[in-house]
Amino acid sequence: MANPEAIIADDEEQLRIHLKSKLSDLWPELAICGEAQNGLEALEMIESCRPAIAFLDIKMPGLNGIEVAQKIRAECRVVFITAFDQYAIEAFESEAVDYRVDA
Repeated sequence: MANPEAIIADDEEQLRIHLKSKLSDLWPELAICGEAQNGLEALEMIESCRPAIAFLDIKMPGLNGIEVAQKIRAECRVVFITAFDQYAIEAFESEAVDYRVDA
């Protein structure tokens, strides 16, 4: 069985780098197949790379993370990484598998 693949979508490059590093330490067999700066890029990467997991920031330009999750419901699992805890209910209504507040 192949290693799982994921994308990381966050408009802040430093946060993408930090998450990628943490994931590498905690889950070394997870392959990051793409990084996106906004929701539209994330949607394109999900359609082309078909990852098992999408790590999405909620507040991004273009489509926000919740809008991306609503468009890809059955395509991959979604984990929201955000500094905004007020979006948790809306995130789970979008069938997120996890929601991490990372201040």
